[in-house]
Amino acid sequence: MGNIALSLTINDELIVRESIDGDMWLNDFLRNEIGLTGTKFCCGIAVCRVCTVAAARIPGALLVPTRTCTTPLSAANGKIITTVEGLSKSGELHPLQHAFLKNFSFQCGYSAPGFLMAAYCLLDRLKRSPIAKSAVDAAIEDAVGQHICRCTGYVRYHRAIREVILDTPGLAI
Repeated sequence: MGNIALSLTINDELIVRESIDGDMWLNDFLRNEIGLTGTKFCCGIAVCRVCTVAAARIPGALLVPTRTCTTPLSAANGKIITTVEGLSKSGELHPLQHAFLKNFSFQCGYSAPGFLMAAYCLLDRLKRSPIAKSAVDAAIEDAVGQHICRCTGYVRYHRAIREVILDTPGLAI
């Protein structure tokens, strides 16, 4: 593709580059160009989902879990990206982060950012379209069931996400 003019918002900060390689992976840009190392790199083929961030086309649009290891900057151009670093606001952890800590979900911590960001996208979807409490487990499985955790912390991740959904008014009815 070659160089592109880049403009995207990452964690509420506008990032502009007059000329940058449009074929560069979003993961490389986040980690190496702007120093956001919370988004991890693992398989490099979008299977493990460790590199997941939340992306929206425009302000207020539905957040979509996006795997950064196979997303070129050209595809991210103009988007609004939230990484794991963007979850906490004013030094206060996001409820998902609190629940992950409470449920000992982090273990080694390598896959946790991907799980957090996929769960964050799920919460956004549920705010827009609440589900029955009986459907919560299936929704969590749909959101994070394909994520790979080498420490096998799946039950703890699931428990933490479920706790936040059930404790947040308006997500599950």
